[in-house]
Amino acid sequence: MIKTIIFDFGDVFINLDKEGAIETTKAILNLQEFPEEMISMNCLYEQGLISTEEFKDFYLENFNNISEETLKNTWNYILKDFPNHKLEFLKQLAKNENYKLILLSNTNELHIEWVKENVPFFDDFRNQFDQFYLSHEIQLRKPNTEIYEFVLRENELKAEECLFVDDLKENTDAAKSLGIHVWNIDPKTEDVCTLFSTHKNLF
Repeated sequence: MIKTIIFDFGDVFINLDKEGAIETTKAILNLQEFPEEMISMNCLYEQGLISTEEFKDFYLENFNNISEETLKNTWNYILKDFPNHKLEFLKQLAKNENYKLILLSNTNELHIEWVKENVPFFDDFRNQFDQFYLSHEIQLRKPNTEIYEFVLRENELKAEECLFVDDLKENTDAAKSLGIHVWNIDPKTEDVCTLFSTHKNLF
């Protein structure tokens, strides 16, 4: 029986344009593929192991054709709208108090700053959760199993009583390996608001 629901943020609640972001970044930085060093820096930033200033310095030093403003806009291009009906679904879920609600997101300071500026109900959204874990704040990152073990330990949860909802299969596979129930949601064809109708077997 599920007692705790752990949600991802991007492409579960807030819409993302991953493909557009990749193509836009390649065009602006004049790249065919992303260098390993760049991918590594992005991961370090998402895990809070380098600061926003260090992150920006890396790009501005290695791609001297861009300004800081262009860098920020390019980095945040992936972030799109947050449909209101998803907030309402979450608020009703929290109001019912049938489940412990946890957010577990790979993100970073620049993205969260953008969300706070562009999603007027972000604080309301955040307040619906019992715990709100952002990778750059806890210095752990999906799909590393340590991040799921951290959530289980910190909240004294049993894996078999948890459901984890995430759009990336590598993330749900890692959680599943620990005994956590998972929904690898497809943002193109599925909506988190159908959670209870599409997963009746778990509730």
